[in-house]
Amino acid sequence: MQAAIFHGDKRITIGEAPMPEPAAGEVLLRVRRTALCGSDTKLWFSGASFTPGHEIFGVVQQPGHALDGRRCLVYIPVHCGHCESCLAGDTQMCLNESVLVGWNRPGGYAEYLAVPEQCLLPVPDDIEDALAPLLLDTIGTAAHGIRFVKPLVPPETTGAVLVTGAGPVGIGALIALQNMGYTDVHVSDLKEERLQLAESFGARRHPVGDASKRFKLIVECSGAHAARSLGMEIVLPRGVLILIGESDKPWPVQENKAIRRKDFYMVRTFYFPKSDFALNVELLRGEKARYRKLVDAQFGLDQLPEMFGRFVAGELVKPLLAFA
Repeated sequence: MQAAIFHGDKRITIGEAPMPEPAAGEVLLRVRRTALCGSDTKLWFSGASFTPGHEIFGVVQQPGHALDGRRCLVYIPVHCGHCESCLAGDTQMCLNESVLVGWNRPGGYAEYLAVPEQCLLPVPDDIEDALAPLLLDTIGTAAHGIRFVKPLVPPETTGAVLVTGAGPVGIGALIALQNMGYTDVHVSDLKEERLQLAESFGARRHPVGDASKRFKLIVECSGAHAARSLGMEIVLPRGVLILIGESDKPWPVQENKAIRRKDFYMVRTFYFPKSDFALNVELLRGEKARYRKLVDAQFGLDQLPEMFGRFVAGELVKPLLAFA
């Protein structure tokens, strides 16, 4: 089969790779769409020992299996199913497994991959191929974070909300916030095109680094340390700063009076539990027109090196690697 190789130093090539052979408890998936994700940028720079790509949608090709021929998404956290977290429904936080599809086992920038049966999420027929991958990070990760903190800052008492970072997850958070009843959402980002997209969805722009307004809920989606630190300063007393954006670099926190002299919640969230999937599907069904605006390119595997560079440069919001 054909697969992408991430060499590091911003270099990707396409080459032949052995067809995966599913082990016991796994199935073969023919990939149809894999969405590009900003977290793969670190592999673009550093290289990857496995094929990357973790927002994966395809068709099961395992004769005799109950899901053979079914359109499925790949739930990236491999989980044991019997630890305390899994039994509580927190499948994304398994205490016994730390394997993530596309990170430390092969992912979806390839024509096929072997997928653990537990990681298959069947996709309803009314969800088109080009929207299916959004059910993972763009909808799943973002909406889970909002659901997690909503009891602390219910929309009827929260007032203005700030989303920092208007990439796919930030826009996903904006849509989820509005869908859950938060009507006054402000968005900050360095890129004018992304701010315009957020405004077209009913958000107000907020200048990056502006500390003149304070918020009861701040949804940090950029992963930038400056945005995280500012969030701690401008979150209102008893408010919530939720960190959804990721960064591998150490975050040196300099506590000051604005941070020290108040009670507030700082929450970190990761991915979503499998039990959220039905909610994510309903969110997508209700907001299809807006989610379609995020998918701004579909391309073949041979174009991945060029398109990944354009994506990192911020020229594209949510491009998809597309197989026939």
